[in-house]
Amino acid sequence: MPEFNYTARDQSGQKVTGTLTAANRREAAASLAGRMIFPLAVDDAGAVTEFARVRRVPATLLSTAYGQLADLLRSGVPLLRSIEVVEKQSSHAGLKAILSEIHRRVEDGSTLADAMARFENILGEMAVSMVRAGGEGGFLEEALARVAQFTETQDDLKKRTMGAIAYPAFLAVVGTIIVVVLVVFFVPKFGELFERLREKNELPLVTEWLLTTSAFMRRWGLVVLALLVGFGWWMQRWLQTEAGRWWADRLRLRLPLVGQVFLGLAVARFCRVFGTLLHNGVPIVRSLEISRDAAGNRVLAAAISTATENISAGQSLAGPLGASGQFPPVVVEMIAVAEQANNLETVLLSVADSLERRTWRRLDLTVRLIEPIMLLILAGVILVLVIALLLPVLKMSTTV
Repeated sequence: MPEFNYTARDQSGQKVTGTLTAANRREAAASLAGRMIFPLAVDDAGAVTEFARVRRVPATLLSTAYGQLADLLRSGVPLLRSIEVVEKQSSHAGLKAILSEIHRRVEDGSTLADAMARFENILGEMAVSMVRAGGEGGFLEEALARVAQFTETQDDLKKRTMGAIAYPAFLAVVGTIIVVVLVVFFVPKFGELFERLREKNELPLVTEWLLTTSAFMRRWGLVVLALLVGFGWWMQRWLQTEAGRWWADRLRLRLPLVGQVFLGLAVARFCRVFGTLLHNGVPIVRSLEISRDAAGNRVLAAAISTATENISAGQSLAGPLGASGQFPPVVVEMIAVAEQANNLETVLLSVADSLERRTWRRLDLTVRLIEPIMLLILAGVILVLVIALLLPVLKMSTTV
């Protein structure tokens, strides 16, 4: 009997994946349903398709595809025809393959959300959930338009963040390379010149330190480099574990200067996804479960999980968010007022806009501070090198 790979959710809402044996895809889905596991996608394990190799699609292309689908549906074009048109217009092979598979599944009787769920790791859980809510609530066109707008906003936010840190990172890398080249290749040429002062024990301390460091790096530099590469590889593997991710997320929020930037962006993402889902009719508990992961920080996700339990028990949302100490007091207070006024989705989107504006101002200020700090550090290190090399020369000229 053939084997099938499945992606599903258990009764607690957690995503599960695995492989099972069944006569056909329908029997495999029925088998999962009998185990109280709700299938999102069931595929032949032996089939190697083009879309199975797709790992990522640029956010700009996804945003364009969602927007085109929304426009076509608003114009009265049937869903299958709309997907076909968007597929033909796409120039990205991976996206074209995904749209082709979605078209096939919808043609076989699946809903658009169920067809998209097969590619949830690429399209995003938020997009699938909003499309599902739009399909069930009769506002599919609006849901797709909002997904397009949200995807574009998040992509712009990511690009602006990467652009802001690119120059300081460039300075750090170039400065490190310059210093290493000077210490390893340039400083040793002065060793023989300063040997007489070293024998007389008259070599300045800073010069002695520089020559010792240079000799150490020339002798053990490759070993140190190998150890650093090994440590980096180990750290990368460890950061992929749950403990490592928790440590990294906690560290991001505690970093000087940039910690508040990370916090602001994470809270803004949470508020925007949460508010957008609520606005599109997704139930509040389900919206919290999706937006919890959208925050991109496990420390915040833990606080949101506690808030979800409170909501399920009929309590407020603002209380556990404020008690966690991770959310800004202003945000918590606005959520509390919005809960009482019953306009939570509107306030959340307003909070997201406000937080993003404040965070960008903070990020711009931080980058402006980091750039001169990096230049001062680089200039200071080079100045120490120059002084360490000039002091003995001046001392020898004075003696002569």
